[in-house]
Amino acid sequence: MRIEDWWPRLDPETRQWMIDNNGDAVPPEILGRIMSVAGKSTARDSWAGADDAEGFFLSDTAVDWIEETANGESSDR
Repeated sequence: MRIEDWWPRLDPETRQWMIDNNGDAVPPEILGRIMSVAGKSTARDSWAGADDAEGFFLSDTAVDWIEETANGESSDR
């Protein structure tokens, strides 16, 4: 599922956390909220980035999309 599809399904508090902490490791609680609307991420999901010892990170594409969305900019993705 694309971020454009699941973003509107997130609660406002989760969206705001993601805007305020864009690019940071996503804590398990926030990731759980994302997965509750988007399903478990796979390598094919354009929003899924690194998942390593430092935590789960969104892809650069997703980080850029969130920034554009937060700034009210349209995206052609």
